[in-house]
Amino acid sequence: MGQAAAQPSTDWHLKENARDHHTNKFSSKELIVRRGQAFIVTFNGTEQPEQNLTFIAETGPKPSKLTKTQATFGISSTVSKDSWSAVLQSTSSNSVSISISTPPNAVIGRYKLSVQSTSSGSSSPASLGTFVLLFNPWSSGDDVFLPNKAECEEYVLEEFGIIYAGNKNRISSFGWNFGQFQEDILNICLSMLDRSLSYRQDPVTDVSHRNDPKYLGRVLSAMVNANDDQGVVLGNWSGNYEGGKSPSSWTGSGEILQSWKKSGFRPVRYGQCWVFAAVLTTVLRCLGIPTRTITNFSSAHDADRNLRVDEFYDASGNHLDRAADSIWNFHVWNESWFSRSDLGPSYSGWQILDATPQEESEGIYQCGPASRNAIKEGEVELDYDCPFVFAEVNADCMYWNYDAATGKKTLIFSQSTVIGQFISTKAVGRDDRVDVTNDYKYEEGSRKERDVFKKARKKLGLEDKFDPTAPTPQEIDQKPDISGKFKVAGPLEVGKDLNLILVLANLQSDAKTVHVNMTAWSTVYTRRPVHGIWKDSISVTLSPKEEKQFPIKIPYTEYQQQLTTDNTIQVTALCHVEGGIQVLVQRDIILDNPTIDIQVLGEARVNEEVDVEVTFTNPIDTEVTDCMLQVEGNDLLRGILEIDIPPLKAGEKSSTTFKLFPFEAGPKHLVVNFSCDKFANIKTFKMVNVID
Repeated sequence: MGQAAAQPSTDWHLKENARDHHTNKFSSKELIVRRGQAFIVTFNGTEQPEQNLTFIAETGPKPSKLTKTQATFGISSTVSKDSWSAVLQSTSSNSVSISISTPPNAVIGRYKLSVQSTSSGSSSPASLGTFVLLFNPWSSGDDVFLPNKAECEEYVLEEFGIIYAGNKNRISSFGWNFGQFQEDILNICLSMLDRSLSYRQDPVTDVSHRNDPKYLGRVLSAMVNANDDQGVVLGNWSGNYEGGKSPSSWTGSGEILQSWKKSGFRPVRYGQCWVFAAVLTTVLRCLGIPTRTITNFSSAHDADRNLRVDEFYDASGNHLDRAADSIWNFHVWNESWFSRSDLGPSYSGWQILDATPQEESEGIYQCGPASRNAIKEGEVELDYDCPFVFAEVNADCMYWNYDAATGKKTLIFSQSTVIGQFISTKAVGRDDRVDVTNDYKYEEGSRKERDVFKKARKKLGLEDKFDPTAPTPQEIDQKPDISGKFKVAGPLEVGKDLNLILVLANLQSDAKTVHVNMTAWSTVYTRRPVHGIWKDSISVTLSPKEEKQFPIKIPYTEYQQQLTTDNTIQVTALCHVEGGIQVLVQRDIILDNPTIDIQVLGEARVNEEVDVEVTFTNPIDTEVTDCMLQVEGNDLLRGILEIDIPPLKAGEKSSTTFKLFPFEAGPKHLVVNFSCDKFANIKTFKMVNVID
């Protein structure tokens, strides 16, 4: 055996390479670099190093040149643009420094690097070790190239995010710790790829496709949910979260991904849409694909691909959970930035991916990538899953009265402008909301918007097909005799009575008698009814053009036990007008939790302790127990801090102090979650500016 077979010692120049490749936030002893860019390696233990050195880089279970999972390259005088290459930097008596360049479309993942010296007569290559190759949004040749540097910072390097929730009348937000650079997260992301159905079915082909962000995005949208593949998070929308953590209690992705690995890759209980979207953001940012979370308010789940969502109510006004279709108060998905060579340049840019398991696509729960430009233009035939995403922001709504005894359904009314409102994401470099609705569709009610809707219907074959479930034109055109609405008359706060006013107005010039059946249900944010809270009925006569107001009071004691962690109540009045058509009056109400307050007591400096105080006042007139504070924040503290707080009597204020030990300068975010037996998951976040 010649000298080259001895194990050389390798200097990966971790610090310089990480700085040049925007990977210095990873906490790893392994070299992590981005494709399409050079990195430096120095190694020793080879004689006459510049003589006939050949490098071998390999990834996956059966590396081969054919599948682009193996590259063999010698030392050349210049960098190659589209293949692996090595350029000599310097040599000394027993060591050599090489600059290795990778092509911008290389397969990403963990590589083994070895070197062979043909001059010494040895045939076995010597291992230099392993490194990880990622996507490179800073490189113009990469499919994920994002020209705006501030956007690269936000959508790849930023570990803090803001997720929007609530409903279209009351948009709320909470902080989330993506934590894509936390210890071991990169390894977990890579093992996620190796646990996918695609890898299990055909590992060689799967790894060879890992150069393509649209392939990886689709595979990971399936792996983040537990359906089909023992993926990361198990969804639960029942309102009962026994045997796991309530979806709204999580504050970051790190804990979820670590738990998945620690349990031997058993699905983590439980998630809802923002959890799936946040975890997918973490994984894609970690791998180098620019990604953000998007919230769509009044989001349609169209199960039967007819661009129509049907909701059913019984004669008493109860919202029936009988249709596969639904209108969610909000839904959170992802947008990732990459080019679409399969569709053409006008469909490149932001692509929609959705890891929430709603409908199967090609037999498994995955969704996207759907080009956002294709959605806006109604090009629903393009890959992938455009009809479903188009419906989420554009479907028409039909509200029906359903008689269980006869099976007969009667249209109450229809709406074409309620779905897809205030589509929101966090601003670049600021903690503000940005509205991107106009990037998804033309203005509601405009001719262009209706033309696009018709075009989409036509492409789906809905224009020419008779649909026996659709309402007749006569049903759609019928005009009600009265109008109604619920007005809020008091604070919308958990712990306070709910006061509303039902306003009914007679639109006609003759008197009308109306029988009103009212119900209130607690719901989850998907508007699925969970517990009945209250019901009442009244009969009224309205004089011509008269408006009447009816006060409604739902005491805290009546809804307290029934409320879900979403704090949502749906109030419905189904008005049966004698001799006229029925009128449905409805309102989705979100009750606010009390607030918690965070104060940083002093200046936050790198490697110095600083105290933080969190205060909470019990606003109700009974004691609250089982109080718990959960705190996390990248570069401010390691891991998650959990603090038990003693019970609080009515009106009592609690003050909790803990220490931060910041280890990096710059604007950092602390994410806090407080819960107790009466209030679930009160969230807040605080920007902490750490100075050197």
